[in-house]
Amino acid sequence: MNFSLPASANKAPIRKLIEVSMPLEKVNEALKAEKDRKVGKPQQIHHWWARRPITAARAVLFAQLVDDPSSHPELFSTDEEIAVERRRLHKLLVRLVQWDSTYDEAILDEARLEIRRWTGGAPPAILDPFAGGGAIPLEAQRLGLHAHASDLNPVPVLINKALIELPPIFSGSSPVFPGAAESTLGGWPRALGLAEDVRRYGALLRDRATQRIGHLYPPAKLPSGETATAIAWIWVRLVTCWNPACGIQMPLTSTWWLSKKKGKEAFVIPAIIDDPSAPGGRRVTFSIGHDPKSAPPRVTEGTVGQSGATCIACGTAVELKHIRSEGKAKRLGTQLMAVVAQGNRKRIYLPPTLEHTEHSNVPRPTDGPAGDLPTAALGFRVQGYGMSEWTDIFTDRQLLALTTLSDLVREIRSQVVKDALAADLDAGERLSDGGSGAEAYADVVATYLGLALSRLADWSNSLCRWESNGQVSQQSYGRQSVTWTWDFSEANTLASSSGSFDAAIKAVARALELSRASGPATVTQADAAQRSYDNLVIATDPPYYDNIGYADLSDLFYIWLRKTLRDVHPSLFSTMLVPKAEELVAEPFRHGGGENAERFFEEGFQRVFGHARASASADYPITVFYAFKQAELEKEGVASTGWSTFLEGLVRQGWTITATWPVRSEMESRMRGQSANALASSIVLALRPREISAPATDRSGFLAALHRELEHALPEIRQGSIAPADLRQTVLGPGMAVFSRYSRVLEDDGTHVSVKTALALINQTFDAIESEQDTDLDPDTRFCLDWFKSYGWSTRPYGDAESLSVPLGLSVAGIARGGVILSGGGKVSLVKPQDLDAKWNPATDDRLSLWEVTCHLARVYAAEGREAAARLMASAGPKVNIDAVNRLATRLYELMESKDAGTASLFNGLGGAWADVSQTARSIRPPAIQDTFNFDEDED
Repeated sequence: MNFSLPASANKAPIRKLIEVSMPLEKVNEALKAEKDRKVGKPQQIHHWWARRPITAARAVLFAQLVDDPSSHPELFSTDEEIAVERRRLHKLLVRLVQWDSTYDEAILDEARLEIRRWTGGAPPAILDPFAGGGAIPLEAQRLGLHAHASDLNPVPVLINKALIELPPIFSGSSPVFPGAAESTLGGWPRALGLAEDVRRYGALLRDRATQRIGHLYPPAKLPSGETATAIAWIWVRLVTCWNPACGIQMPLTSTWWLSKKKGKEAFVIPAIIDDPSAPGGRRVTFSIGHDPKSAPPRVTEGTVGQSGATCIACGTAVELKHIRSEGKAKRLGTQLMAVVAQGNRKRIYLPPTLEHTEHSNVPRPTDGPAGDLPTAALGFRVQGYGMSEWTDIFTDRQLLALTTLSDLVREIRSQVVKDALAADLDAGERLSDGGSGAEAYADVVATYLGLALSRLADWSNSLCRWESNGQVSQQSYGRQSVTWTWDFSEANTLASSSGSFDAAIKAVARALELSRASGPATVTQADAAQRSYDNLVIATDPPYYDNIGYADLSDLFYIWLRKTLRDVHPSLFSTMLVPKAEELVAEPFRHGGGENAERFFEEGFQRVFGHARASASADYPITVFYAFKQAELEKEGVASTGWSTFLEGLVRQGWTITATWPVRSEMESRMRGQSANALASSIVLALRPREISAPATDRSGFLAALHRELEHALPEIRQGSIAPADLRQTVLGPGMAVFSRYSRVLEDDGTHVSVKTALALINQTFDAIESEQDTDLDPDTRFCLDWFKSYGWSTRPYGDAESLSVPLGLSVAGIARGGVILSGGGKVSLVKPQDLDAKWNPATDDRLSLWEVTCHLARVYAAEGREAAARLMASAGPKVNIDAVNRLATRLYELMESKDAGTASLFNGLGGAWADVSQTARSIRPPAIQDTFNFDEDED
């Protein structure tokens, strides 16, 4: 492929693919596929919140650097040539964004070649100044770009180093663990040798820990007399019943269920027995039940609700404020409720024993990591129960295990140095001094062991729940909060099941194996508002208001990373806790209330992008992910105040917004299909620096330019696969491009038109353009549109239909013959797409309307899929304007979405799949047709 562009291509900034057209629905489908994967992701090297899918980052970066063909009239001189080349780029992008392409070097090479072609053989370096979980830098490196990542928080800095900066240092090296290098005949490409050492030294670390503290994790004795590994202990918190006549240590549990899996049900059965030595002379004991039919009443409810708890001994209601008071006084206890053993491919639930209780009673370590919990912070719910330090969230046994493992990391590091020297590596300098010999290699191995330990801390604390459906221990950070739990699961740290160190090591080693990091990468700790942006193209996912309190939450990881790796990364772990004062998060507890916190975020956000604007290149757009809050989507949708404020800040700092692409990057594990009418959870914006000499205009000038340019942009946008649910948000891109390229837009009274007003005007103009096209529709379609806008699917008197049909020169009988309405007995109604004749053949229909074709295509696509819809489209193609069908599908989605979401989803699905269906239809030869039937109004 020719890498040199004509000289004319370099005279002015040209539009990139992301600024014109994207196969959006295909990208969103790929994001769903990635979200559905539970394992095998490189970012599983360590937990981080709100990570963008790596496929989303890959798609955005490719489209950010590759030119749209409309920018090169010297290469593509006609609309058809532009469309053909755009389809070629879309096809490559769709292939690239598939999960399987993550490790397909052939497809990646195609993408790298395409990027080099459109960047003159010298692709720019990419920077993410809010690197977080590292998706964008990781994919920039995968695409052959120099990846730069920075963050103020040292935890994501270390995660990014582990993902992209450390693996290339020892890429291709054999493992140094004795005997490991000879364990395979295939060599050690990429980071496979390093991953093997992480796995082997991790196993050695676990074995040494087992020698020291293994006796604290006794096996479980089965009813058969055999023993099995205990993989978890289920504990319940206790409080003294405040009824003076009772005084029992009452259990506080959210549920008694251990397993809800059909055929393997298990639950805890509490009982009250006399015990003179216990408070109140009685105590609670626990046994295990398996037959749901014989389960005690209210077994699913536990003893604690939102309003308080109930004593199972006397029935007294106990207020939560009493429990909190007891917690702050350090008078809450715990009691073992059940033991979970590993059976033959199943879980075995056993009642607690004295042995298992006693082995958990260990002295609390005095050398655990230091660090106070915040007095109050976003997502924190435990301080009210007496937890004030981070170590308070761990049981004594958990704290001892983590401390032991942390100490052993340093011990294992020394062993790695010895083994590396024996493997003929030079000693060299430490990693922090730029070394690449034995000392540095040991630092790298220790880094991954430390990350595994940090990962383990998330799965090994007293805020972890036992998941009764999956029958596994859950991590405490399943959500972005530190949430109190009444009952909790203590996983066996030294076993090999979920929540163990072995599982953490395997996850880290596997993520490292998946690394294809080979290109240059630079990771630094830096404040985005102060760092340099020279010669770097930004692609970033910044924090958004108070969505997540990253700094406070990540202290759980930081305290263990600092204890374990301070000697390895001294500059990263120089402070007691994560820096917080400058964190760009609207933290109301830190900034004196919600309004002050929002002001802090907005001003800080503008400083960052104003600072970046000062040195930004006009040759490439920058890209920014914007994450909606769920509350915004539910209450305000894409017209949210936060969204308009976000855009206002960008415009004020000198940026022109050239594109807005809705992506579903934060899906729940069970996502509705592609035809669902769900708003995207994130928006990808493309931005360019606005010219300093940009002119001003007034409202009428803005509206004229807006109408003209939206009319031009819509056909280009539709060349991608855009679901109607996403089209309105996508149209904001070219609309905001018009608004934000002016230095200011003025009202008649001289005041500035705000972004919020501009968004409303863009939506109005889009509606006007769509309505203008209604005049070009055939009369039957116009009748159906008018009917639905007035009556929906309701059955109405014949006179209502006649009053709509006569001005269009139609008769009700003629429209009914067309098959789109039902008329009889003085009543008329539209036929829903789902109820249309499944045997309909457009080739033999002598009264074909656009409405009828669109409804049939939506019905067939939903019921039978792409191939069937494409065959139907090929048959209808000679008789209708196929592009008009796509436009009408969007109109029908917009009309029906609020009145009939189920039917609207049919049109959303058809619109999202339009590119695929129409392309397939082009390859299908339509059946022979004797005549092309023209609609004749006179026949009525």
